[in-house]
Amino acid sequence: MAKVKKQPRPKAEAPRGFRDYFGAEVTERTAMLARIAEVYHRYGFDALETSGVETVEALGKFLPDVDRPNEGVFAWQEDEDGAWVALRYDLTAPLARVAAQYRNDLPFPYRRYAMGPVWRNEKPGPGRFRQFYQCDADTVGAPSVAADAEICAMLADTLEAVGIKRGDYIVRVNNRKVLNGVMEVAGILDPADPSKFEAERGIVLRAIDKLDRLGPEGVRALLGEGRKDDSGDFTKGAGLDDVQAEVVLGFIDARRDSGAATVARLRELVGASETGRAGADELETIASLLDAQGYGPDRVLIDPAVVRGLGYYTGPVFEAELTFEITGDDGKPRQFGSVAGGGRYDDLVKRFTGQEVPATGVSIGVDRLLAALRATGRAEAQAEGPVIVTVMDRDRMADYQAMASELRTAGIRAEVYLGNPKNFGNQLKYADRRGAPFAIIEGGDEKDRGVVQVKDLKLGAEIAESATLDEWKAQPAQFECPRGDLVATLKERLTR
Repeated sequence: MAKVKKQPRPKAEAPRGFRDYFGAEVTERTAMLARIAEVYHRYGFDALETSGVETVEALGKFLPDVDRPNEGVFAWQEDEDGAWVALRYDLTAPLARVAAQYRNDLPFPYRRYAMGPVWRNEKPGPGRFRQFYQCDADTVGAPSVAADAEICAMLADTLEAVGIKRGDYIVRVNNRKVLNGVMEVAGILDPADPSKFEAERGIVLRAIDKLDRLGPEGVRALLGEGRKDDSGDFTKGAGLDDVQAEVVLGFIDARRDSGAATVARLRELVGASETGRAGADELETIASLLDAQGYGPDRVLIDPAVVRGLGYYTGPVFEAELTFEITGDDGKPRQFGSVAGGGRYDDLVKRFTGQEVPATGVSIGVDRLLAALRATGRAEAQAEGPVIVTVMDRDRMADYQAMASELRTAGIRAEVYLGNPKNFGNQLKYADRRGAPFAIIEGGDEKDRGVVQVKDLKLGAEIAESATLDEWKAQPAQFECPRGDLVATLKERLTR
């Protein structure tokens, strides 16, 4: 009889591209989401929570194919002839589905915010994971650019609410319609036949999306015949001549000292294009609406250099950028960069209803925003651990549990040590690892005298680091207090 092969033990490791989050990280993120939700709620947005799974059909552009059914998303087929479903790629596609599904029940314009993880089946890298948190706010059913201006104002307020100081961020605003007008002038967009020059426009969009990385000359090469990178790989260009390329590059470089001057320059670039002029009008309206509310160019700025997402959005596009410097992986100073983006996407709900439904919104990258706060020391201090009630006598566990319950009732985080209490030193080591501010000790002698010993672990650590013997004696880290005064004593010390 063949020997049964022993099943190998599973590896204790997270799947590639995923990670685990522990106590302080989770608490920190939860606190940030609460502050963001408070701002969104104040602006009149309602919370929405959708399933983590959507039909692939609802996700739209990520339809499965024969060779790679999971492209872009984590997808599977429910049964042999069933529908394909997938983990949600973002929070916008579920919103479009909800807006279509409940269009007769929801108040329109529908204002909602949503927070939660999204999943992308992409190659992971340093700091780039396949699961991450997003925090979105959108208005569906509002054609006026007043909705876009409101999103920009709310985004500025949100950044300040989580701890980004004014002057350390800027919300930049652009408009896809202006770019379309520029491409009309450049001769690669025909309003009578939008399908014409579609390939060239796609290359142009991808080229200007790489402005930060390649610079103007790199973009110029991609607008022309193409570009060879340092490795020798050649990327085919859009085939524009020098005059056409200058028109597109002029759009990217159209920012002036004021919003009005920038819009005036954009009007020059779009010429007689009706679409381009409409986009310039929208930018002018957004700037005036924000200015009337006190959101000047120090907080929200008209900037044609914002190119991310121009292939997705149909009108105004906005991006929040943090302007302070951090040290990069190469040891050189650099700006932190983008933490949020959004814009108007009037075609998304139309996929479900056949009718155009205007929509605009913003998505905040929660993990990047947390990283920014940590980089500047503005993240919340690590959450303090619980008070540890030590166990001196196994037979008196009920007394210790009652003591912990009394502390919790008073609003003090507390727990009883539930490991093996035989070695008291291990209990104190556990308290240190938990970040406990105090350890409570009540042996038989203390019980008989109606007192407890309180060990101030933070003070003890400070004394051990720097104090002299005389200082240590003058300010001991362990003291005795009446059992009946325990709650009041800890409350007083915890508020110091």
